[in-house]
Amino acid sequence: MKKVIPHSFFSRPAPTVARDLLGKYLVRRVNGKTRAYKIVETEAYVGPRDKASHSYGGRRTKRNEPMWGKAGHWYIYFTYGMHYMLNIVTGKEGYPSAVLIRGVEPAPTSGRTWAGKEGKLNGPGRLTKALKIDKTLNTKAALPANGLWIEDRRDKVPRNKIQRTARIGIAYAEEWIEKPLRYVIKP
Repeated sequence: MKKVIPHSFFSRPAPTVARDLLGKYLVRRVNGKTRAYKIVETEAYVGPRDKASHSYGGRRTKRNEPMWGKAGHWYIYFTYGMHYMLNIVTGKEGYPSAVLIRGVEPAPTSGRTWAGKEGKLNGPGRLTKALKIDKTLNTKAALPANGLWIEDRRDKVPRNKIQRTARIGIAYAEEWIEKPLRYVIKP
């Protein structure tokens, strides 16, 4: 049974949402074609005290403004001059937290995919490139009407299959480097 995840799911703390997104499905519709991908890796960014977050210290800019908005909306930004990063806003409106979707794999019944030869889209840049995700989706609600949403397909991931580790690529974040805010489904 496929069920679009309601925005109330995202109105919780980022680490809880990041963990609970594992096993859910990121669904993308482009040019009338719909593909689904199981979420297998996420990272939580917990707000102004998180030195790896774009909102660290209460910083509020045009770029990170979506983080301050409603839970269940996309926060998409361009980085390294070449990649878009896909985040879903979490928590209460006015408190800037989000979850980065780092990795997905094709749904078992999805047939053709936009994934690479190995089938997995590990790495947030590969994911957005393959799924044709860019800034046009920034600030939009995660709903089918907007072409990008998340579904619960009752693919429960047992807690002992979830690994928590430090986030990737945040060497600048001082004591936040080692915080276990990355969530991965163990192979």
